Amino acid sequence: MIMNDEVKKPDEGGSQPSPQPETEIDQLKRKLDEYLNGWKRAKADLINYQKDEGKRFEEIMKFGTMDFIRDFIPVLDSFDLALSVLEKEGKAERGVYMIRAQLEDVLKKRGLERMAVAVGALFDPALHESVGEIESGEPPGTIAEEIEHGYLLYDRVVRPARVKLAKWKQELTTNN
Repeated sequence: MIMNDEVKKPDEGGSQPSPQPETEIDQLKRKLDEYLNGWKRAKADLINYQKDEGKRFEEIMKFGTMDFIRDFIPVLDSFDLALSVLEKEGKAERGVYMIRAQLEDVLKKRGLERMAVAVGALFDPALHESVGEIESGEPPGTIAEEIEHGYLLYDRVVRPARVKLAKWKQELTTNN
C-alpha cells in the first residue's frame, strides 16, 4: 500500500521535467548581455562618427581656401593679359614671367591647377561654360576656342573653362 506521502510528484524528479521559471540570475545575465551589446553598438557608432568627422575636417582643410583661391584667379588672368600685351610690344621682361610663375607655383602647392582644354574636344558642362558658337571645321558641339582658362582645386571645379563651341560652316550654295 502506498501512502500519500510516498506518491512522487512530477516536479520532484518524474520522468519529464517541467520548464523551470527564469531565475533571477538568468534575468540578470540576459540584461547584462543586452547592455553589453548596446554598449558595443554605441562604441562602433562613436568610432564611425570620429572617422566621418576626420574626413569632414580634411575636406574643410582642403577646400577651406577655395574662396581665397577663387579671388586669385583673376590676378592670373590679368598677368596673362599683361604678358600678351608686353609680348606684342616686345617689352616683356624676364622678371614679369618669373613673378607669374611664382604666383602660379604658390597656388599649385595649395591644389590649384589649370584645366587642359583642347580644340576639338567634346563639350562637358561639368567642366566648361559655353559663351557662344563660331563656325569651324570641327564637329558641332565640340570646343572650337578657349576664351578663358578653367581651374580645378583638388579635382573640383573652381571656375569652368569658358569656351566657344563649333558649328558647321555655312557655305553658299548656288543653283545652276
